[in-house]
Amino acid sequence: MKKRITTLTRKTKETNIALKLNIDGKGKADIETGIGLLDHMLELFAFHGLFDLTIKAKGDLKIDIHHTNEDIGIVLGEAFTRALGEKSGIRRFASSVVPMEEVVANVVVDISGRGSFRLRTGMPGLPLKAQDGYGLKDAEHFFESFAKHAGLNLNIMLNPLNPDLHTTLEPVFKALGIAMDQATQLDPRRQGVPSTKGIID
Repeated sequence: MKKRITTLTRKTKETNIALKLNIDGKGKADIETGIGLLDHMLELFAFHGLFDLTIKAKGDLKIDIHHTNEDIGIVLGEAFTRALGEKSGIRRFASSVVPMEEVVANVVVDISGRGSFRLRTGMPGLPLKAQDGYGLKDAEHFFESFAKHAGLNLNIMLNPLNPDLHTTLEPVFKALGIAMDQATQLDPRRQGVPSTKGIID
C-alpha cells in the first residue's frame, strides 16, 4: 500500500505553519500552535483517529488568535487532500457519536471533494465562556476551514451544550478523529474511486 503521508508548510505575513500527517499512523501527536485549547483538541483528534500528526505554528497571537486558528484548519485540510491523492479505495462516508458528561457530539463526514460545514446545537442561546481567548466561534472557523480545504462535507450536531467550552468541544474532536479514520480507511472490496462519476474533485 502506498504510504499516505504528507508534509506541508504555509507561510504568510500572519502565520508560519509546518505540518506533517500520516493517515495510517498510531495516534502520535506533537502539536504546538500557541493556542493551548486547540493544541489539546488536535491531540485528541490525532489520538482517536490514529493519525500521526505534527503541527508547529507561529502566528500574530499578539493581535488575536483568528489567523492562526483559521490557517491551521486550512493546512490540516490540505494535508488530508494531498495524502489521500485520488482517494481510490477509501470508504468515503463515516459518522461517529461520542459523549462527554451530558454532551453528545454526532459528527458525519463525506469526503466528497466539495467542502461544506454546518454545526447544529440543541441550545443555540446558551453562552459558552471562552477558554484562554478561544471560543465556540473560533472552533466553527477552524472546522469550516478544515472542511473546505479537505473537500469534506462536515456536519456536527451537539445536544446539549455544556457551559464549559472544553467539555463541549472535546467529544467533537474525538468524534471527528474517529469519523475521519473510518472515512479514510481502504475498503478491500472497493476498486477505484468511490464515486459513480469515477472522480472526486
